[in-house]
Amino acid sequence: MFENFQLARYQVTITAGKFGLSLPPYKGSTFRGGFGQVFRRITCSVRQAECGGCLLKEQCPYAYIFETSPPPDTQALSKYESIPRPFVLEPPLETKTSYASGESLIFHLVLIGRAIQYLPYFIVVFREMGEAGIGRDRRSFILDDITAIGFNEAQSIYSSRTNTVQNLDLAYSASQLMENLPANIKKIRIIFETPVRLKDGGIIVRRPEFHILFRQIMRRLSSLAYFHHGEKLLADYAGLSERACAISLLENSTSWHDWERYSQRQQQRMNMGGLVGTVTYEGNLSEFLPWLILGEQVHVGKNTVFGLGKYRIDVQ
Repeated sequence: MFENFQLARYQVTITAGKFGLSLPPYKGSTFRGGFGQVFRRITCSVRQAECGGCLLKEQCPYAYIFETSPPPDTQALSKYESIPRPFVLEPPLETKTSYASGESLIFHLVLIGRAIQYLPYFIVVFREMGEAGIGRDRRSFILDDITAIGFNEAQSIYSSRTNTVQNLDLAYSASQLMENLPANIKKIRIIFETPVRLKDGGIIVRRPEFHILFRQIMRRLSSLAYFHHGEKLLADYAGLSERACAISLLENSTSWHDWERYSQRQQQRMNMGGLVGTVTYEGNLSEFLPWLILGEQVHVGKNTVFGLGKYRIDVQ
């Protein structure tokens, strides 16, 4: 089912410039905001305020990556104005806010499906971001290294020392993640590492029942497959949803973490709070495990492009 679902992961190392860096405790929205602005500046030739009516939208890298919309003739998710973006920026989990000149900071980039071919744009944008500056006072940084993290290997593909990019493909399929899965899983622990923002019936939930979490994982993965891989995931969605209701929430050690960001585009502060901590589920979990493992790679819930919804599975 997941054979054609492709992922590429990169470790990005930046070095604070002459005046250091001053960043918020959670850095995801800072990276995302600066990244989007620079990406549009270097790729958009029309300079319209919105991408919706642009005649070049279907061929534009920025429109595909940041303003992704369903094709007019699509039969899936046709009522949605936008669809999941094909990338995730994973900021460092540390809450450190001040970086001295020459100090390094590491984050990760995940590209999904067709977005993998746009890696050169991401590299150029990261370099331009360094010159434009980020965080308080828009301080500069140097893009020091980008390392491709493959399924069984890792290799640097860009270095500031040589200023060259290696043409190296370490993308991996989701099915590789499913190799040698344990059988008869009865208990798992999930650690929400960044705020996980789940909805049930349009309402934000603060108790992460398994069926709510799993339905959102299924929805996200099926959308990413359809819109960024060009195929439907063939699965018994109704049956899986029904059986997910039988999984018990054995222990809930999550808490609500409030976090806000200021949206330059909407000119207002936005609440991005979500659940952090650990939760333990019990039941016949084997059929759900492949979905959960792939969900680890692409996150779950709202605002995944900022790095929210990151979780880790611990099979008990």
